[in-house]
Amino acid sequence: MIKYLRLLLLPFSVLYGLVVLIRNKLYDTGVFKQTNFDLPVICVGNLVVGGSGKSPVTEYLVNLLPDKRIAILSRGYGRKTKGYILADANSNAETIGDEPMQFYNKFPTVTVAVCEDRVTGINLLKSNHDIIILDDAFQHRSVKPGFNILLFEYQKLLSPQFLLPAGNLREPFSGYHRAQALLVTKGPEKIDVHQKQACLNRFDAPAKEKLSFSFLTYGSLTNLISKEQRPLSSISGTTSVFLLTGIANPLPLLTQLQKYTQRIDHHDYPDHYRFTLQNIQQLVNAFKNDPSEEKIIITTEKDAQRLLDDVLKELLLNLPVFYLPVKITLQEEDKATFDQKILDYVSSTTRNR
Repeated sequence: MIKYLRLLLLPFSVLYGLVVLIRNKLYDTGVFKQTNFDLPVICVGNLVVGGSGKSPVTEYLVNLLPDKRIAILSRGYGRKTKGYILADANSNAETIGDEPMQFYNKFPTVTVAVCEDRVTGINLLKSNHDIIILDDAFQHRSVKPGFNILLFEYQKLLSPQFLLPAGNLREPFSGYHRAQALLVTKGPEKIDVHQKQACLNRFDAPAKEKLSFSFLTYGSLTNLISKEQRPLSSISGTTSVFLLTGIANPLPLLTQLQKYTQRIDHHDYPDHYRFTLQNIQQLVNAFKNDPSEEKIIITTEKDAQRLLDDVLKELLLNLPVFYLPVKITLQEEDKATFDQKILDYVSSTTRNR
């Protein structure tokens, strides 16, 4: 029903698209100023509203460049603060956002900062770092990154897409021409020729050469408080799972869990949702009222950052609350080329300094 109601908004999408096209043209022709930087700036972005796997790709880049002084700069979506903030031991999801908090907790040697104005943020970081990774800044045209990685969620790429507000596209699909690398995310682990070709058909000939394919790989269940780990296979068909998500697309996670058990009680909320005391109490009550001998609460690594709030954490103490880390894995035939493009860009830009 909502899908059909959104189609009524198509005239507004045409107007929105026209405004975006004019804005992009003004940047492309130099009427609007873009700022270049003399160090490697890699932007991880997408064309749609919602998750395409930007966080796992950002983490992939950090692991690809272990010998570099890296700063991750994000807008800090969902935070209650404004302006430039450097993540530190006092930071939490409310002060810097859930995804930056995840990066900060995961990579102690990486600088994590948030700022709505990416030019300001880069200027404050550039003197002490070798590389800046911009998380979700493809439409932030005032910065001219040296290397854009544009992500496309596999299922969405194969479906009809419309501009906002009728659809989820932030800009016309042709915006992909600005990217140096195109990456299909959340695809099948074993992707066949026909599935690949269907994706390739969405792009023109030069862009097809830039396209790589990836899929999600899940790690071990990790306890929210103690960080104790257990294999995902430990949830058997008799285990009751209470799943808590506040992400754009929980379907891949749900599909993964269903390989082990069908007994899933899904507490589903919008992306970056700020869980309330009532939400968590509802989850805890459902967990406690379930008669199963084997039961567990599972959430995502991103959502776990918001559960570490002191009040919410208090409700979950002494309960088996685990988050499930996820990473992207490049298809074997694409990995070497994808990695080398980034390594070449970083080394050539660093030499220019």
